[in-house]
Amino acid sequence: MAPRTNPDKTAPRTPAPQAARVHPRRLRLRVPEANRSNAVHAGAWWLWALGLATAASRTTNPLLLGLLVGVAGYVVAARRTDAPWARSYGAFVKLGLAVLVIRLLFSVFLGSPIPGTHTLFTLPEVPLPDWAKGVRVGGQVTAEQLVFALYDGAKLATLLICVGAANALANPARLLKSLPGALYEVGVAVVVAMTFAPNMVADVVRLRTARRLRGRPTGGIKAIAQIGLPVLEGALERSVALAASMDARGYGRTAQVPPAVRRTTTVLTLGGLLGVCAGSYGLLAAAGASYGLPLLVAGLLAALAGLRLGGRRSVRTRYRPDRFGPRSWLVAGSGAAVAALLIRAGTYAPEALHPGVVPLTAPTLPLWPAASVLIGLLPAFVAPLPSKETP
Repeated sequence: MAPRTNPDKTAPRTPAPQAARVHPRRLRLRVPEANRSNAVHAGAWWLWALGLATAASRTTNPLLLGLLVGVAGYVVAARRTDAPWARSYGAFVKLGLAVLVIRLLFSVFLGSPIPGTHTLFTLPEVPLPDWAKGVRVGGQVTAEQLVFALYDGAKLATLLICVGAANALANPARLLKSLPGALYEVGVAVVVAMTFAPNMVADVVRLRTARRLRGRPTGGIKAIAQIGLPVLEGALERSVALAASMDARGYGRTAQVPPAVRRTTTVLTLGGLLGVCAGSYGLLAAAGASYGLPLLVAGLLAALAGLRLGGRRSVRTRYRPDRFGPRSWLVAGSGAAVAALLIRAGTYAPEALHPGVVPLTAPTLPLWPAASVLIGLLPAFVAPLPSKETP
């Protein structure tokens, strides 16, 4: 008698549809996770942020400034890690808003050199002596002076937010690790300065959470006074401890070099830095674009040569140095492209970059400068995805 067979077991199983088993990770863009070999160099993030800041310094158009802030915020949201120093971006945004409000208050109470015909209100004016001629406290407040103060404050706030983006994206320890050998004496002081603000922000969040769990108020002058001293003390202690650990590992030790090499290094470094300052001023000034770029390039070359010679005094070795790979070049190049294109836009669209205040005109969003700013979004697509395991 033949054994009975179950038709369900002998029949081949139909595979489930592939669309129903797609892993959520496959829906992401094909960008690898960050590791030591492909992570973006910390210096590239700073070059990208400084490029956006340079572009912000070339315009007072609030629409372009808002677009720059949006580009920086999107890249930070897409590529920052969970490290404590990466949480400082919100503090820089609040600082920028505070600067904007303070600039408006100064314009209201201390006046402005901008003439205006649209009077909004009049404050009681304080009489001043003759030696303070040209300075007033109170008086008429016009719409033109408020708009001018708004544009000026928005530019400064955008610069601060761009610097905050660099602080949130660039690991300060890895940036210090990549400094030339001639700057390692200064690096001990730099690491204290760079880690103070991020550590302070992390301590504020930790202490506010602890007070909230204990049922204590987290707002008000009394709470701020009770939180402020532990925050400042903790951030400074951790920064000094990091600097002390660097000193214990050999930072500051120097080798003997001939006096001629030391003098040449000093001349090249100081001359290069002066050239960089003069070139940067020429690029930022309206009438110095012709000589600014050559001076900047010459200063950079001289400074790099001086740093190269000064590196002979360093007696240390590098352990697994960070590489400036193709993704780092793309990140840094996108910021440089934004700065260069906005500087170029000042020659063919100056009215769009600087809206009129007298008479009042509504700002417009110029097409090509706005498209230039959007190049700054490139790091959000080419930089590796942040990973908690990234060293």
